[in-house]
Amino acid sequence: KEHIPMSREYPDRPVAGVGAVIVEKGRILLVRRGTSPRAGHWSLPGGAQELGETFAEACVREVREETGLAVEVLGLVDVVDSITRDDTGRVRFHYLLADVLARPCGGALQAGSDVADARWFTPEEAFALPLWSETARVIRKGFELAAAVTASGH
Repeated sequence: KEHIPMSREYPDRPVAGVGAVIVEKGRILLVRRGTSPRAGHWSLPGGAQELGETFAEACVREVREETGLAVEVLGLVDVVDSITRDDTGRVRFHYLLADVLARPCGGALQAGSDVADARWFTPEEAFALPLWSETARVIRKGFELAAAVTASGH
């Protein structure tokens, strides 16, 4: 049977995705989305998982595509549903996002083709942005986890 890819827009089930909480030197890496959903908004780098790819592999690939950086995945921060409905109430987008803590281990920061910008923010700068409430919550949790990982010497 031929595989027909499921549409991300108006899908018949949630799309598995990943987000990366990348913390280095007390700062977080955020990208400005270039496409729907949330075009123009700052968020965690990430995207849809591909068939046959683990969520960690998807995270490494998406971060490289969106930011030019190579990352090491350290662990799960949280799992979030991102559901966007159209004016009639129909589900236009539904992503189940596994947000992971990661640290850069190579590459050079450069916004990829599907993001408008990519840059580092202090916590104060990040939380001053008009972030989606779930993104802000995951970033807070990610900073706490990053501090714990650093304190343990990993």
